[in-house]
Amino acid sequence: MKARIAVLAGDGIGPEVTNEAVALLQRAGDLYGHHFEFETAAIGGAAIDATGDPLPTATRAVVQRADAVLLGAVGGPKWGTGAVRPEQGLLGLRALLGTYANVRPVTVLPALAELSPVRADRVRGTDLLFVRELTGGAYFGAKSREQGTRDQGVVATDAMVYSEAEIARVVRLAAGFARERSGQLTSVDKANVLETSRLWREVTTRVVRDEYPDITLEHVLVDSFAMLLIQRPTAYDVVVTENLFGDILTDEAAVLTGSIGLLPSASLGVAADGAVRGLYEPIHGSAPDIAGQGKANPAGAMLSAALLLRHSLGLERVASAVESAVFGVLNAGARTADLCSEGAVSTSEFGRLVRERLA
Repeated sequence: MKARIAVLAGDGIGPEVTNEAVALLQRAGDLYGHHFEFETAAIGGAAIDATGDPLPTATRAVVQRADAVLLGAVGGPKWGTGAVRPEQGLLGLRALLGTYANVRPVTVLPALAELSPVRADRVRGTDLLFVRELTGGAYFGAKSREQGTRDQGVVATDAMVYSEAEIARVVRLAAGFARERSGQLTSVDKANVLETSRLWREVTTRVVRDEYPDITLEHVLVDSFAMLLIQRPTAYDVVVTENLFGDILTDEAAVLTGSIGLLPSASLGVAADGAVRGLYEPIHGSAPDIAGQGKANPAGAMLSAALLLRHSLGLERVASAVESAVFGVLNAGARTADLCSEGAVSTSEFGRLVRERLA
Protein backbone atom coordinates (compact mmCIF):
# COMPACT_ATOMS: atom_id res chain seq x y z
CA MET A 1 0.00 0.00 0.00
CA LYS A 2 0.91 3.67 -0.30
CA ALA A 3 0.42 6.05 2.61
CA ARG A 4 1.35 9.62 3.48
CA ILE A 5 2.57 10.23 7.03
CA ALA A 6 2.92 13.69 8.56
CA VAL A 7 5.97 13.91 10.83
CA LEU A 8 5.89 16.61 13.51
CA ALA A 9 9.12 16.21 15.45
CA GLY A 10 8.51 19.11 17.83
CA ASP A 11 10.86 20.10 20.62
CA GLY A 12 13.65 18.75 22.83
CA ILE A 13 14.27 15.06 22.20
CA GLY A 14 11.32 14.93 19.81
CA PRO A 15 13.46 15.06 16.63
CA GLU A 16 15.82 12.35 17.92
CA VAL A 17 13.18 9.77 18.77
CA THR A 18 11.05 10.63 15.75
CA ASN A 19 14.02 10.09 13.42
CA GLU A 20 14.34 6.52 14.71
CA ALA A 21 10.60 5.89 14.33
CA VAL A 22 10.66 7.15 10.74
CA ALA A 23 13.71 5.03 9.89
CA LEU A 24 11.92 2.00 11.32
CA LEU A 25 8.79 2.70 9.27
CA GLN A 26 10.92 3.05 6.14
CA ARG A 27 12.61 -0.27 6.86
CA ALA A 28 9.28 -1.97 7.54
CA GLY A 29 7.88 -0.60 4.29
CA ASP A 30 10.84 -1.94 2.33
CA LEU A 31 10.58 -5.37 3.91
CA TYR A 32 6.82 -5.77 3.54
CA GLY A 33 6.27 -4.08 0.20
CA HIS A 34 4.66 -0.82 1.29
CA HIS A 35 5.55 2.74 0.32
CA PHE A 36 5.39 5.43 2.99
CA GLU A 37 5.79 9.06 2.03
CA PHE A 38 6.88 11.35 4.88
CA GLU A 39 6.12 15.07 5.04
CA THR A 40 7.61 17.12 7.88
CA ALA A 41 6.20 20.22 9.56
CA ALA A 42 6.77 22.31 12.68
CA ILE A 43 4.73 22.23 15.88
CA GLY A 44 5.05 23.48 19.45
CA GLY A 45 7.98 25.60 20.54
CA ALA A 46 9.85 25.11 17.27
CA ALA A 47 6.83 26.46 15.40
CA ILE A 48 6.53 29.42 17.78
CA ASP A 49 10.17 30.30 17.13
CA ALA A 50 9.65 30.06 13.37
CA THR A 51 6.20 31.60 12.95
CA GLY A 52 4.84 32.74 16.31
CA ASP A 53 2.13 30.08 16.10
CA PRO A 54 2.39 26.64 17.82
CA LEU A 55 0.27 25.09 15.03
CA PRO A 56 0.90 27.13 11.85
CA THR A 57 -1.35 27.09 8.81
CA ALA A 58 1.31 25.21 6.83
CA THR A 59 1.38 22.45 9.47
CA ARG A 60 -2.40 22.18 9.43
CA ALA A 61 -2.26 21.66 5.67
CA VAL A 62 0.35 18.89 6.00
CA VAL A 63 -1.74 17.15 8.65
CA GLN A 64 -4.99 17.37 6.69
CA ARG A 65 -3.58 15.65 3.63
CA ALA A 66 -1.87 12.88 5.62
CA ASP A 67 -3.19 9.40 6.37
CA ALA A 68 -1.68 9.52 9.87
CA VAL A 69 0.41 11.83 12.05
CA LEU A 70 3.60 10.90 13.93
CA LEU A 71 4.53 13.34 16.70
CA GLY A 72 7.69 13.65 18.80
CA ALA A 73 7.16 15.96 21.80
CA VAL A 74 6.29 19.58 22.48
CA GLY A 75 7.17 22.11 25.15
CA GLY A 76 10.01 23.16 27.38
CA PRO A 77 10.95 25.91 29.86
CA LYS A 78 12.24 28.10 27.04
CA TRP A 79 8.67 29.02 26.11
CA GLY A 80 7.34 29.43 29.66
CA THR A 81 3.63 29.59 30.43
CA GLY A 82 2.65 32.74 28.58
CA ALA A 83 -0.33 33.43 26.35
CA VAL A 84 1.21 31.47 23.44
CA ARG A 85 2.46 28.04 24.56
CA PRO A 86 3.75 24.95 22.71
CA GLU A 87 1.06 22.75 24.28
CA GLN A 88 -1.61 24.76 22.48
CA GLY A 89 -0.29 23.25 19.27
CA LEU A 90 -0.99 19.75 20.56
CA LEU A 91 -4.51 20.63 21.71
CA GLY A 92 -5.18 22.29 18.36
CA LEU A 93 -3.88 19.25 16.53
CA ARG A 94 -6.24 16.94 18.43
CA ALA A 95 -9.15 19.21 17.61
CA LEU A 96 -8.13 19.37 13.93
CA LEU A 97 -8.01 15.58 13.70
CA GLY A 98 -11.14 15.00 15.78
CA THR A 99 -9.34 12.51 18.02
CA TYR A 100 -11.56 11.79 21.02
CA ALA A 101 -9.80 8.80 22.57
CA ASN A 102 -6.23 8.31 23.76
CA VAL A 103 -5.10 4.68 23.68
CA ARG A 104 -2.09 3.69 25.79
CA PRO A 105 -0.80 0.14 26.01
CA VAL A 106 1.23 -0.64 29.14
CA THR A 107 3.30 -3.81 28.85
CA VAL A 108 5.87 -4.98 31.39
CA LEU A 109 8.50 -7.04 29.61
CA PRO A 110 9.94 -10.03 31.51
CA ALA A 111 13.49 -8.69 31.16
CA LEU A 112 12.51 -5.29 32.60
CA ALA A 113 10.29 -6.33 35.50
CA GLU A 114 13.13 -5.88 37.98
CA LEU A 115 13.50 -2.24 36.92
CA SER A 116 10.00 -1.34 38.07
CA PRO A 117 9.79 0.51 41.42
CA VAL A 118 6.94 -1.88 42.21
CA ARG A 119 7.90 -5.43 43.22
CA ALA A 120 8.72 -7.54 40.18
CA ASP A 121 6.40 -10.36 41.24
CA ARG A 122 3.48 -7.90 41.19
CA VAL A 123 4.15 -6.29 37.81
CA ARG A 124 5.41 -9.30 35.86
CA GLY A 125 2.83 -10.22 33.21
CA THR A 126 1.14 -6.79 33.19
CA ASP A 127 -0.48 -6.09 29.81
CA LEU A 128 -2.92 -3.19 30.07
CA LEU A 129 -4.71 -1.05 27.50
CA PHE A 130 -5.98 2.32 28.72
CA VAL A 131 -8.62 4.18 26.72
CA ARG A 132 -8.92 7.78 27.92
CA GLU A 133 -11.63 10.17 26.73
CA LEU A 134 -9.75 13.10 25.23
CA THR A 135 -12.02 16.00 24.30
CA GLY A 136 -14.39 16.48 27.25
CA GLY A 137 -14.41 16.87 31.00
CA ALA A 138 -12.75 19.52 33.12
CA TYR A 139 -10.01 20.24 30.58
CA PHE A 140 -12.53 21.60 28.08
CA GLY A 141 -15.36 22.87 30.32
CA ALA A 142 -16.02 26.54 31.03
CA LYS A 143 -13.43 28.16 33.28
CA SER A 144 -13.60 31.26 35.41
CA ARG A 145 -11.64 33.21 37.99
CA GLU A 146 -13.15 36.04 39.94
CA GLN A 147 -12.81 37.93 43.16
CA GLY A 148 -14.89 36.46 45.95
CA THR A 149 -15.61 37.87 49.37
CA ARG A 150 -12.85 39.27 51.52
CA ASP A 151 -12.57 35.94 53.35
CA GLN A 152 -12.58 33.91 50.13
CA GLY A 153 -10.09 35.84 48.04
CA VAL A 154 -9.97 34.74 44.41
CA VAL A 155 -12.43 31.97 43.42
CA ALA A 156 -11.69 29.71 40.43
CA THR A 157 -13.94 27.15 38.73
CA ASP A 158 -13.45 24.48 36.06
CA ALA A 159 -16.66 22.92 34.77
CA MET A 160 -16.55 19.16 34.16
CA VAL A 161 -19.02 18.51 31.34
CA TYR A 162 -19.92 15.27 29.55
CA SER A 163 -22.72 14.30 27.19
CA GLU A 164 -24.16 10.83 26.60
CA ALA A 165 -22.81 10.86 23.05
CA GLU A 166 -19.26 11.70 24.14
CA ILE A 167 -19.27 8.88 26.68
CA ALA A 168 -20.89 6.32 24.39
CA ARG A 169 -18.40 6.73 21.55
CA VAL A 170 -15.30 6.22 23.69
CA VAL A 171 -16.90 3.29 25.52
CA ARG A 172 -17.69 1.65 22.16
CA LEU A 173 -14.05 1.98 21.14
CA ALA A 174 -12.85 0.49 24.44
CA ALA A 175 -15.39 -2.33 24.31
CA GLY A 176 -14.22 -3.17 20.79
CA PHE A 177 -10.66 -3.50 22.05
CA ALA A 178 -11.85 -5.63 24.98
CA ARG A 179 -13.68 -7.93 22.57
CA GLU A 180 -10.45 -8.45 20.61
CA ARG A 181 -8.45 -9.15 23.78
CA SER A 182 -9.70 -10.91 26.93
CA GLY A 183 -13.34 -9.77 26.89
CA GLN A 184 -12.80 -7.86 30.14
CA LEU A 185 -13.52 -4.11 30.42
CA THR A 186 -13.00 -1.96 33.52
CA SER A 187 -14.65 1.47 33.68
CA VAL A 188 -13.19 3.94 36.19
CA ASP A 189 -15.28 6.81 37.59
CA LYS A 190 -16.21 8.65 40.78
CA ALA A 191 -19.93 7.90 40.73
CA ASN A 192 -20.30 8.18 44.51
CA VAL A 193 -19.58 11.93 44.28
CA LEU A 194 -19.72 13.36 40.74
CA GLU A 195 -22.83 13.73 38.59
CA THR A 196 -20.74 13.37 35.44
CA SER A 197 -19.48 10.05 36.76
CA ARG A 198 -23.01 8.87 37.48
CA LEU A 199 -23.91 9.61 33.87
CA TRP A 200 -20.65 7.93 32.77
CA ARG A 201 -21.59 4.76 34.65
CA GLU A 202 -25.17 4.74 33.32
CA VAL A 203 -24.12 5.17 29.69
CA THR A 204 -21.26 2.66 29.95
CA THR A 205 -23.55 0.05 31.47
CA ARG A 206 -26.18 0.57 28.75
CA VAL A 207 -23.75 0.51 25.84
CA VAL A 208 -22.01 -2.67 26.98
CA ARG A 209 -25.29 -4.40 27.88
CA ASP A 210 -27.02 -3.58 24.59
CA GLU A 211 -24.14 -3.65 22.10
CA TYR A 212 -21.41 -5.81 23.65
CA PRO A 213 -23.20 -8.52 25.67
CA ASP A 214 -20.16 -10.80 25.35
CA ILE A 215 -18.01 -8.32 27.32
CA THR A 216 -17.59 -8.54 31.10
CA LEU A 217 -17.88 -5.03 32.57
CA GLU A 218 -16.60 -3.92 35.96
CA HIS A 219 -17.00 -0.45 37.52
CA VAL A 220 -14.28 0.78 39.91
CA LEU A 221 -14.04 4.10 41.75
CA VAL A 222 -10.98 6.08 40.71
CA ASP A 223 -9.39 6.34 44.18
CA SER A 224 -9.73 2.60 44.69
CA PHE A 225 -8.40 1.86 41.21
CA ALA A 226 -5.33 4.05 41.78
CA MET A 227 -4.44 1.76 44.69
CA LEU A 228 -5.35 -1.50 42.96
CA LEU A 229 -3.33 -0.57 39.87
CA ILE A 230 -0.19 -0.81 42.00
CA GLN A 231 -1.30 -3.75 44.14
CA ARG A 232 -2.46 -6.06 41.34
CA PRO A 233 -1.98 -4.60 37.84
CA THR A 234 -2.27 -8.01 36.19
CA ALA A 235 -5.94 -8.22 37.28
CA TYR A 236 -6.95 -5.70 34.59
CA ASP A 237 -6.92 -5.67 30.82
CA VAL A 238 -8.78 -2.83 29.04
CA VAL A 239 -9.53 0.24 31.15
CA VAL A 240 -11.76 3.12 30.01
CA THR A 241 -12.13 6.40 31.87
CA GLU A 242 -12.74 10.12 31.49
CA ASN A 243 -10.16 12.77 30.62
CA LEU A 244 -8.79 13.94 33.98
CA PHE A 245 -8.75 10.50 35.61
CA GLY A 246 -7.14 9.02 32.50
CA ASP A 247 -4.39 11.62 32.47
CA ILE A 248 -3.41 10.76 36.04
CA LEU A 249 -3.85 6.98 35.90
CA THR A 250 -1.91 6.46 32.67
CA ASP A 251 1.12 8.26 34.09
CA GLU A 252 0.83 6.13 37.21
CA ALA A 253 0.68 3.00 35.06
CA ALA A 254 3.74 4.12 33.10
CA VAL A 255 5.83 3.73 36.25
CA LEU A 256 5.09 -0.01 36.28
CA THR A 257 7.21 -0.58 33.16
CA GLY A 258 10.44 0.86 34.57
CA SER A 259 10.63 3.92 32.31
CA ILE A 260 8.19 6.37 30.76
CA GLY A 261 10.40 6.28 27.68
CA LEU A 262 9.03 2.86 26.76
CA LEU A 263 5.39 3.79 26.33
CA PRO A 264 3.58 4.68 23.10
CA SER A 265 0.17 6.22 22.58
CA ALA A 266 -2.44 6.70 19.88
CA SER A 267 -5.03 9.47 19.85
CA LEU A 268 -7.87 8.19 17.68
CA GLY A 269 -11.03 9.50 16.09
CA VAL A 270 -13.35 7.25 14.12
CA ALA A 271 -15.29 8.98 11.34
CA ALA A 272 -18.84 8.07 10.28
CA ASP A 273 -17.44 6.03 7.36
CA GLY A 274 -15.22 4.03 9.72
CA ALA A 275 -11.98 5.73 8.72
CA VAL A 276 -9.56 6.17 11.63
CA ARG A 277 -7.84 9.51 12.09
CA GLY A 278 -4.80 9.06 14.28
CA LEU A 279 -2.10 11.00 16.08
CA TYR A 280 0.74 8.81 17.35
CA GLU A 281 3.31 9.88 19.94
CA PRO A 282 5.40 8.55 22.84
CA ILE A 283 3.95 9.62 26.18
CA HIS A 284 7.18 11.18 27.47
CA GLY A 285 7.86 14.90 27.33
CA SER A 286 10.46 16.89 25.42
CA ALA A 287 13.22 16.35 28.07
CA PRO A 288 15.29 19.39 27.01
CA ASP A 289 17.95 18.55 29.60
CA ILE A 290 19.12 15.57 27.51
CA ALA A 291 18.26 16.82 24.03
CA GLY A 292 21.00 16.30 21.46
CA GLN A 293 23.02 13.96 23.67
CA GLY A 294 21.89 10.61 22.26
CA LYS A 295 20.45 9.59 25.64
CA ALA A 296 16.75 9.53 24.75
CA ASN A 297 14.91 6.23 24.63
CA PRO A 298 13.27 5.88 21.19
CA ALA A 299 11.25 2.78 22.12
CA GLY A 300 8.08 4.75 22.87
CA ALA A 301 8.26 6.52 19.51
CA MET A 302 8.99 3.28 17.66
CA LEU A 303 6.09 1.49 19.35
CA SER A 304 3.90 4.50 18.49
CA ALA A 305 4.85 3.86 14.86
CA ALA A 306 3.57 0.30 15.31
CA LEU A 307 0.24 1.68 16.56
CA LEU A 308 0.13 3.90 13.48
CA LEU A 309 0.57 0.88 11.24
CA ARG A 310 -2.18 -0.99 13.09
CA HIS A 311 -4.89 1.60 13.61
CA SER A 312 -4.58 4.08 10.73
CA LEU A 313 -3.13 1.87 7.99
CA GLY A 314 -4.63 -1.50 8.94
CA LEU A 315 -1.26 -3.28 8.64
CA GLU A 316 -1.56 -5.64 11.61
CA ARG A 317 1.15 -8.03 10.44
CA VAL A 318 3.70 -5.25 10.02
CA ALA A 319 2.69 -3.61 13.32
CA SER A 320 3.18 -6.88 15.20
CA ALA A 321 6.58 -7.39 13.57
CA VAL A 322 7.70 -3.90 14.63
CA GLU A 323 6.55 -4.50 18.21
CA SER A 324 8.31 -7.86 18.31
CA ALA A 325 11.52 -6.24 17.08
CA VAL A 326 11.45 -3.52 19.77
CA PHE A 327 10.57 -5.98 22.53
CA GLY A 328 13.16 -8.44 21.25
CA VAL A 329 15.97 -5.89 21.47
CA LEU A 330 14.94 -4.96 25.01
CA ASN A 331 14.65 -8.58 26.11
CA ALA A 332 18.09 -9.25 24.57
CA GLY A 333 19.61 -6.70 26.96
CA ALA A 334 19.99 -3.41 25.05
CA ARG A 335 19.41 -0.50 27.40
CA THR A 336 19.28 3.25 26.86
CA ALA A 337 20.38 5.62 29.63
CA ASP A 338 16.97 5.73 31.32
CA LEU A 339 17.14 1.97 31.92
CA CYS A 340 20.71 1.53 33.22
CA SER A 341 23.50 3.41 34.97
CA GLU A 342 26.34 2.11 32.77
CA GLY A 343 26.74 0.37 29.44
CA ALA A 344 23.89 2.29 27.82
CA VAL A 345 23.43 2.33 24.06
CA SER A 346 22.68 5.60 22.29
CA THR A 347 19.38 6.59 20.76
CA SER A 348 20.61 5.86 17.24
CA GLU A 349 22.28 2.59 18.25
CA PHE A 350 19.05 1.31 19.78
CA GLY A 351 17.24 2.23 16.59
CA ARG A 352 19.80 0.37 14.48
CA LEU A 353 19.43 -2.76 16.61
CA VAL A 354 15.66 -2.72 16.19
CA ARG A 355 15.88 -2.31 12.41
CA GLU A 356 18.35 -5.19 12.21
CA ARG A 357 16.08 -7.40 14.30
CA LEU A 358 13.08 -6.51 12.14
CA ALA A 359 15.00 -7.68 9.08
